Amino acid sequence: MNLQFKDKKVLVRVDFNVPFDADFNITDDTRIRGALPTIQHILKEGGSVILMSHLGRPLKKLLPDGSLDVKKHTLQHLVAHLSELLGRPVQFAKDTIGPDAQAKSKALRPGEVLLLENTRFDKKEEAGDPDFAEKMAAMADIYINDAFGSAHRAHASTTTVANFFDAQHKGFGFLMENEITNADKVLHNPARPLAAIVGGAKVSDKILLLERLIDFVDILIIGGGMAYTFVKAKGGHVGKSLVEEDKTDLALQLVQKAKEKGVTLLLPEDSVVADNFAGDANTQICESADIPDGWMGLDIGPKAVDAFRKSILGAKSILWNGPMGVFEMEAFANGTKAVAESVAEATGLGAFSLVGGGDSVAAVTQMGLADQVSFVSTGGGAMLEYLEGKELPGIKAIRG
Repeated sequence: MNLQFKDKKVLVRVDFNVPFDADFNITDDTRIRGALPTIQHILKEGGSVILMSHLGRPLKKLLPDGSLDVKKHTLQHLVAHLSELLGRPVQFAKDTIGPDAQAKSKALRPGEVLLLENTRFDKKEEAGDPDFAEKMAAMADIYINDAFGSAHRAHASTTTVANFFDAQHKGFGFLMENEITNADKVLHNPARPLAAIVGGAKVSDKILLLERLIDFVDILIIGGGMAYTFVKAKGGHVGKSLVEEDKTDLALQLVQKAKEKGVTLLLPEDSVVADNFAGDANTQICESADIPDGWMGLDIGPKAVDAFRKSILGAKSILWNGPMGVFEMEAFANGTKAVAESVAEATGLGAFSLVGGGDSVAAVTQMGLADQVSFVSTGGGAMLEYLEGKELPGIKAIRG
């Protein structure tokens, strides 16, 4: 961020899409804290900051009379906490580009912070509308995108607005720079062997990622519900485990491609199976390819934990995206916990580790291991698309 901020008004797109409890208290402020270094740097350099963010999907959750549920989706809920974190008062504009935003941004002095109302209160935001974006741009001298979690969206505040600033007056914030730099460590010239751990429920959600990873990883570990589509494709009996029947041919193609590329592909040898999708279901451990009728695999078993751990500890670079089981239920959380511990242990031995994707991030955070891995990504969908090799509109708008 080598721009000159002194006496400049800086429009900063942040990702303050944070969770609340019933009383609108923030339950996880990770995303807000992630943006603090960028905000503080601009203020320290003598600039003023105009913050904009979305919160939820207000236009998809209208009140019965068709109006916006402002109380649920207003960014005003963040003002007190953000003021506390920054150690200075944060002003709030009750619109995004309207009279209040324009008057308050015009009056902004160096060292002051203004938070605009939810960008998604206007349908022009998600449409990437140029007029809407131009009005945003008119409030500031410089545009900084620090919202990696929204970089895959071609919205007005994440992409179109950048078109109204030249290369000397736009850039990435520290959070965005970090996300890109760390993802690039895995994508370009990683220390080898490179192990990718991919989990989650469905193969269909991760097809592009799996196809891309097979081209450049040394070890591919597959867990979670998606593993049973592979196990069944290879002739295994998986009971009533989650299987995407229309993806078994694709699974076999991926297995064959891994073989041709010399990639070690690991599926869970055994599983924790249950007779019901519930935390208090009856459970047993059995071979993943020999699950009895009426039972379903909901976590990886002890043999799989050992095999996955051995591969992870042998890696010099590690990418982890997706849980190994239904980790929200304590009975089926062990596999995901074991992988988190193995990734942390490998990092301690000198490996570079990138954890991306909401559930994997939640797992390392809940276990208190977030500071024992190299980098935890804040952008679930954006990180997934970046790793798939897609050009993210929010990045392209700055880089050109």
